[in-house]
Amino acid sequence: MLGTLVVAWICIFLLFLFIRIRKPKNFPPGPQPLPVFGNLLHLDIANPLKDFKRFAERYGKLYGLFWGSKPAVVLNGFEVMKEALLTKAVDFSGRPQDFMINHITENKGVIFADYGPGWKEHRRFALMTLRNFGLGKQTMEERILGEISHIVACLEENAGRTVSPQTWFHNAASNVISLVLFGSRFDYSDEFLTRYVQLSTAISKIINGPWNMIYDTVPALRCIPLPFRKGFKVVEEIKNMTLTLINKHKKTRVPGEPRDFIDCYLDELDKRSNDGSTFDESRLIMYILDLHFAGTDTTSNTLLTAFLYLMNHPEVQARCQQEIDEVLEGKDQASYEDRHNMPYTHAVIHEVQRVAHTVPLSVFHCTTKDTELMGYNIPKGTLVIPNLTSVLNEEGQWKFPHEFNPANFLNDEGQFEKPEAFMPFSTGPRVCLGEGLARMELFLVMVTLLRQFQFVWPEDAGEPDYTPVFGVTQTPKPYRMHIILREPGK
Repeated sequence: MLGTLVVAWICIFLLFLFIRIRKPKNFPPGPQPLPVFGNLLHLDIANPLKDFKRFAERYGKLYGLFWGSKPAVVLNGFEVMKEALLTKAVDFSGRPQDFMINHITENKGVIFADYGPGWKEHRRFALMTLRNFGLGKQTMEERILGEISHIVACLEENAGRTVSPQTWFHNAASNVISLVLFGSRFDYSDEFLTRYVQLSTAISKIINGPWNMIYDTVPALRCIPLPFRKGFKVVEEIKNMTLTLINKHKKTRVPGEPRDFIDCYLDELDKRSNDGSTFDESRLIMYILDLHFAGTDTTSNTLLTAFLYLMNHPEVQARCQQEIDEVLEGKDQASYEDRHNMPYTHAVIHEVQRVAHTVPLSVFHCTTKDTELMGYNIPKGTLVIPNLTSVLNEEGQWKFPHEFNPANFLNDEGQFEKPEAFMPFSTGPRVCLGEGLARMELFLVMVTLLRQFQFVWPEDAGEPDYTPVFGVTQTPKPYRMHIILREPGK
């Protein structure tokens, strides 16, 4: 019996010795990985941000982990982020290609596609199309302001009441990007919009949850019918809904006279039908899902964060309203150009983005070749995790790194000034495609609503909890707000 146990332990030891993970030569320091699991068991898979901070304090601002058997490096702090994503941008601009999100999106679209000619071609097309449809121009302002009028109507109906704002901001952000993609908006009670948002929320929860991390780190479990399988079913339904919209466009479009993003892509397909390009209909479907998800979740969650802080910092809200009233006196509505005359309000909007760190770990990158970073060797194919939270809270980069204070974006003369470490949209070639649209939306929504309403933290709500719910996109915990109709200037 004893001999059998000894032999068994020897076999287990040899097995672990055989499958143990070997760190690459001169790899950044980090916790010792376990066979198969890597450093998964060292992390709180529901929210690893505290663990990432703890590792940075112990191993430095660049440290190594193993995502299962995959080597990974975590970038912390502005200097490390700048060297990797800007100075050595090409080396660090790949995307990992064996994660659940890649399998769900079939490595198509534009956000999760790997770095290469196809990605460059589609990113260039997206930027050009967004610009042609008014990004940064008055036409886009008009679309956003038109959507804001529907939020205003909802708020006016509920003036004097205490309500939950969660769905309003989500539906509004969804409609703004829908106008660009589909050429139309949806009524907030529309069945299509309701279902589309439900499915987007469902896939967001799966991607943000622990089952996603388990899928990514332990490939052997992928064949087992665990909860992550639901993600594939959800995306299949969204794809079918999107295909329905594409087919409607095919029946009504006039080639060469595009009404929206889908028409532009279909025109491009006509031009490139025989040139062997990467443009195809299946990629269009994932392209739309990418842009709709990115354009909805980040903006709506940032707006939810904004009003949570404004209600609990009434002096900040009042000062914004005073500035807004003065600048917009005699005007029917705000313009994006007004931001240049509203330094305090502009600073508040940026401070909201800083404290929200809505996309805390950006979107994971991957090295495209063997490279070096901060004196360490980083092999080709290494997973790269940009910890944006570490930059947005970094001491030495901000006057008040650990508190909500618009002075972080104001100089001594009270004028708006943006520090270089402000990178909620990441930086480099993979910077968020919709950054310009998001900035315009945030400014116009906040200025319009603050001009017409006062937002008050309900007396029976207790102390506010600013701790966000962790995920690929973080969101504040659900809250309620009391709405008071105000008269500008009073």
